[in-house]
Amino acid sequence: MNTNEIESRVAKSRQLHQQGYNCCQSVVMAYADLLPIDPQSAAQMSSAFGRGMSGMQQTCGCVSAMAMVCGLCGQTALFKPLATRFRQENGELNCPALLRMQGRDHSCNDLVASAARLLGEAL
Repeated sequence: MNTNEIESRVAKSRQLHQQGYNCCQSVVMAYADLLPIDPQSAAQMSSAFGRGMSGMQQTCGCVSAMAMVCGLCGQTALFKPLATRFRQENGELNCPALLRMQGRDHSCNDLVASAARLLGEAL
């Protein structure tokens, strides 16, 4: 994927998040055109993974989104290196820990952008 396409998807993921979609939905829907499902199904499938798995404060929705996109694109092996890079860039994979860091280095919208960019670089 070229830089312009990646940045377009990053911008789309940020816009979706600002429109009220959760972190997971925002990343998955930015890549919906590459998935073997329609955009509405992508939004529904990822809806329960925001806020650390439906607000249970577990794995960040952005990380879950990367796993979903990798799996649906038949690129499951890409997920572990992506999750490792996400952790290196953002400091954590866990939603509450990331939320505690907000204001210092990043916001949820920045995390959405990070995940979208990492996916684009990998796919």
